[in-house]
Amino acid sequence: MSKKDTYRVVARGSDGSLQIRDYPSIDPLLDSHEQIGIDDCSTDLALRGMPVFRGLIGPMPEGKNVVRYETPEVFEMLTKEWGITKPKKRRRRARSVADSEVEVAAS
Repeated sequence: MSKKDTYRVVARGSDGSLQIRDYPSIDPLLDSHEQIGIDDCSTDLALRGMPVFRGLIGPMPEGKNVVRYETPEVFEMLTKEWGITKPKKRRRRARSVADSEVEVAAS
């Protein structure tokens, strides 16, 4: 289990851009946001016990040593973008005439 040593807050700027702020400890977040609980169900065991804040979505893992929190607006925007990206379609291999002849002969 890796130690998370960077705390990242992602918010939306007044111009609509993403603003990312990194902190070396959780203390600035504890000072500026109200803690309403702790994470006790994350699949990333390093996040268990991390604070949950009013007005922020998280904690979420980002890389090996970053804990990420997002504002609800950013979370909604990124989730919608993720949801509308279409997976690349795979092309089926066209059956060759030889494959068809083998099936007919086997019948």
